[in-house]
Amino acid sequence: QVQLVESGGGLVQPGGSLRLSCAASGSIFSISAMGWYRQAPGKQRELVAIIISDGSTNYADSVKGRFTISRDNAKNTVYLQMNSLKSEDTAVYYCNAVLKHTIASPSYNYWGQGTQVTVSS
Repeated sequence: QVQLVESGGGLVQPGGSLRLSCAASGSIFSISAMGWYRQAPGKQRELVAIIISDGSTNYADSVKGRFTISRDNAKNTVYLQMNSLKSEDTAVYYCNAVLKHTIASPSYNYWGQGTQVTVSS
């Protein structure tokens, strides 16, 4: 019913930048929150950044001041601008959306397929 399609991952040198995008499509009435999570090998998935429908944001302490999350509500798209990348940012990055299919439906949680970000010289 709903697809989240991510793009923008890749290989970058330490100190470099990348911009991730995630577009949600399908049966969507409203999206209350969109966010980015990441999972490094051998570690649990962790929140990177989240943006609520009112525009408020929250970031993991490890990325504050380096990453910026933004959202285009008209396009149901969320972005993650990642600057000053470090080797410890290497992970698979997953897009997440909390949304309703109709005005009366409960909220559902959806995930993208993940995009690899590798920071290495």
